[in-house]
Amino acid sequence: MTHTSSAGTVSSDAPDRSERLRAALSLLEDSEAEGAALKDAQAATLNDLEDAAVERAFLLDAQAALLNILDDSAMDRSNANDAFKASLNILSELQDEKVLSAARAKQLAAANADLEESNSELEQFAYAASHDLSEPLRAISGPVSLLAHRYQGQLDADADEYITFVVEGCARMQTIINDLLAYSRVGRIEDTARAVDLDALLTSILAGLREAITETGAEVSVEPLPTLHAEATQLVSLFHNLLSNALKFVAPGVPPRITVAARPIGDTVEFSVTDNGIGIDPAYRERVFGMFKRLHSRDQYPGTGIGLALAKKIVERHGGTIDFEDAPGGGTRFWFTLDLREGS
Repeated sequence: MTHTSSAGTVSSDAPDRSERLRAALSLLEDSEAEGAALKDAQAATLNDLEDAAVERAFLLDAQAALLNILDDSAMDRSNANDAFKASLNILSELQDEKVLSAARAKQLAAANADLEESNSELEQFAYAASHDLSEPLRAISGPVSLLAHRYQGQLDADADEYITFVVEGCARMQTIINDLLAYSRVGRIEDTARAVDLDALLTSILAGLREAITETGAEVSVEPLPTLHAEATQLVSLFHNLLSNALKFVAPGVPPRITVAARPIGDTVEFSVTDNGIGIDPAYRERVFGMFKRLHSRDQYPGTGIGLALAKKIVERHGGTIDFEDAPGGGTRFWFTLDLREGS
């Protein structure tokens, strides 16, 4: 229905339009709120996706690290297996070596036993032979010496020369026999070990060498020596041989100058006999200590070639060592060690 007035015409639909407008505005506000909510939801979703991506990357890194660990573990296990196998091989080789060492030790012990038995038999043979040879030698040397004493100069020159050869040959043979007996007695005949005053022992030895010292014009200097536990008779033989060599092996016309000294080294004493003699080539180090080994002819320097072999045997029986070196200023320095401890 339409009403007409002086103010003009008014539509009856105006209130409805206002309501619709308000409703539309309300819907628009709701729509904007929903859009904002959607944007917030979208942003949250994006954040969740980013976090998921980070977590996935972390998981991938963790997976890769785990794979690497597994690879390393597998490699370590392989290396451990190889090391275990190598250890087993080494143990097997050591076991084989132990068996071989035991066999070698057994063989060595048997060889040493055979060697000791052989040496013992040789020493017994040398003792018996030298002892048995002495009697027939005396049967020869006695009458020949008597012939030389009674008929020297009464026969022709050839007879005198022959008698001299026989007498000298018998004397040389007796010296060899005596040296062999002395060598065979070392270790075969037990001497009582006791405290030995070496100063007194050297005084006695030098008294026995007085004639040779006087003839050669030698000067012998003996430094203070210790007292030690040893077999006295063997020490007499040891020092006597070294001093005799020092008096003998000098250049013609040169008076021997000999020094006997000692110095402690721990539980041992190093003794030395130093001379101004002709010296010894180091190339003959092994030879000079051998039985019947000579570096010079008998015409140059008499002797049997047993003295240093005897000295070595005595020193080794007492647990020591013996050797030589060039002496300062020329000559030779023989040195040997003996143990200071009682019962050694």
